[in-house]
Amino acid sequence: MAPQPTPALPVLGSRKPSHRERVADALRAALIAGELLPGEVYSAPGLAARFGVSATPVREAMLDLAKEGLVDTVPNKGFRVTAVSEKQLDEYTHIRALIEIPTAAGLAATADPVALEELRPVAQEIVTSAAAGDLIAYVEADLRFHLGLLALAGNDHLVDVVRDLRRRSRLYGLTALAEQGRLEASAEEHLEILDALLARDEEAVRAVMTRHLSHVRGLWASALQGRGAVTSAAPPRGRDQPPQPAASRRQTGPSS
Repeated sequence: MAPQPTPALPVLGSRKPSHRERVADALRAALIAGELLPGEVYSAPGLAARFGVSATPVREAMLDLAKEGLVDTVPNKGFRVTAVSEKQLDEYTHIRALIEIPTAAGLAATADPVALEELRPVAQEIVTSAAAGDLIAYVEADLRFHLGLLALAGNDHLVDVVRDLRRRSRLYGLTALAEQGRLEASAEEHLEILDALLARDEEAVRAVMTRHLSHVRGLWASALQGRGAVTSAAPPRGRDQPPQPAASRRQTGPSS
C-alpha cells in the first residue's frame, strides 16, 4: 500500500519546500495544535506511521525541531515534546499583539486590493479546515494567512519574528473548540480581516485583529484537560492594547 501524502503545507515564496521541510511543518502544526502532547516521548517510526511517510524524513525533521527547542532528544527512544509555560505563552502573545495589530491596521491604507484578494482562498481554507475539525490543516493555513498578510508590509524581518513566535506558541484549546462547534466562528474572523482591509477601514481591522489575537490566550490556549483550568476570554481592550496575561483574565471571570 502506497504511503499516504502529507497535508498541504505553507509555501511563502517561489521555492517549494523539500520533503523534509514539509514533514517538519506538519510536525510543528501538530505541536501547536496540541496533537503532540508536552512531556510525551514520540518515536520516529510511530510518527512516520501516523503521517504516512517513511521514518527517515521524520527523524531528520524532529532533529530540526530539536534545534529550535520544540522537542528534546531521548536516546534510544525518540523525542520528548517540550512544555510551554503560561508565562511564556503570555509573552509570545503580547509581542505578537504589539507587532501584528498595528501592522495589519496600517495595511488598510497601503495594501494592494489584488494582493489582499489573493489571501481570500487561504482564509476560506481556514474556515473549511475548522468545519472539518482538521486541526493540522487549520494551523497550517492560519500560519500561511497571517504571514502572508504581514508580508504585504514589506518587512521580511518582522515576518520572521512572528513566524518564530507562532512556532513556539501552543493552542491546546483547539480540540475543545472544534468539538463544541466554536472553531468555525473564530476561523471566519480571517474573512472579516480581509473585508475590513478592502474597505480601508483601519479601526475595523484593529478591532478584529485585537479580538482575534485575544483568542490565542483567552479561548484557544486553554490548559490541557486534567492539567489545569480553562482560561476565559479577555474583556474589551483599548486601542492596540495587547491581550491580558492569563493570571489577570482569571481574576475577571468569564465573559458572556
